[in-house]
Amino acid sequence: MNEILREKLAGVSVATLATALFKRGLRNQVIQGVHPITAKGRNMVGPAFTLRYIPAREDRNQLAEFRNPAHPQRVAVETCPPGHVLVMDSRKDPRAASAGDILVTRLMVRGVAGVVTDGGFRDAATIGALDIPAYHTRPSSPTNLTLHEALDLNMPIGCGDVAVFPDDIVVGDDDCVIVIPQAIAEEVADEAVEMTAYEDFVVEQVKAGTPIIGLYPKTQDRFTAEFAAWRQREKR
Repeated sequence: MNEILREKLAGVSVATLATALFKRGLRNQVIQGVHPITAKGRNMVGPAFTLRYIPAREDRNQLAEFRNPAHPQRVAVETCPPGHVLVMDSRKDPRAASAGDILVTRLMVRGVAGVVTDGGFRDAATIGALDIPAYHTRPSSPTNLTLHEALDLNMPIGCGDVAVFPDDIVVGDDDCVIVIPQAIAEEVADEAVEMTAYEDFVVEQVKAGTPIIGLYPKTQDRFTAEFAAWRQREKR
């Protein structure tokens, strides 16, 4: 991933990115029902590497499956590229875990940028203490084999009602996760950086007692000059 793009996206909120995407007609890019196990105080940013689960069938999903070196869940953990985000389609079903602390620790050691599921993680408290951003719906103790079969790697999936294509850009903050189509990631990032600068200026103005009418959104010309002076002063 372009490191300049990664740096830009590391400094903007999911909320700001959602507005930039909304301006381009994309209304449904925030993964629903997913939140960080533990707030990290920094953004997760990386291209998507995907894993799809389907409903488990008893004759195909016994514990012996984990001995299979080609098991898709294990392969995903060992092949998700460093700097990417592993995104899992767990059918919005947290009754069985998408993964546990050992697999997520392996992802962390391999340099993966983060992990997202619209299901749940087992050992969630342990995962939350790791130095890797992890997002799920809630803790879940049963192994994935009880309800989910890991099937497909790095193909289009649905995660939390959002379409995720391989190499889409995934950004997560301390609130939630958003998916940016790769083709427009650069322009969205540039706009989000500009929006963030103005929003920071607005917050400073509001804290100083300025009414929001005409300030946010900016409809009064006087704020154009004030914002320009603020940017010069703040080197933004």
